Amino acid sequence: MAQVTITINAREYAVACEDGQETRILQLARLLDEKAKLLTDVSGQVNENMLLAMVGLLLADELTELKKNNTAKSSASPAVDNSRLLEIDTVLAEKIKNLTQQIKSVASQINLL
Repeated sequence: MAQVTITINAREYAVACEDGQETRILQLARLLDEKAKLLTDVSGQVNENMLLAMVGLLLADELTELKKNNTAKSSASPAVDNSRLLEIDTVLAEKIKNLTQQIKSVASQINLL
């Protein structure tokens, strides 16, 4: 089992992780550190417990919004695609109808000759 040292809000923490996961843990720690700095810049220095709660809430809010947007997109996409296909079908049907009429008109003119 590997161990990495992460830094969040200028404090270091030793974290154990699976071998090969060190880089990912460091990336995630940088994300947490960025959120912590954002919050401390806005609200000033707060105790660790409060900062942890605030960072957790911020990330939970972002995750909830992403899930909500993803769900809205996935449920809206088929409807949009289906309605767009219906529009295309209607336009194509009208064009085929017009071409059929033109062909019949030309055919009747040829028969008159």
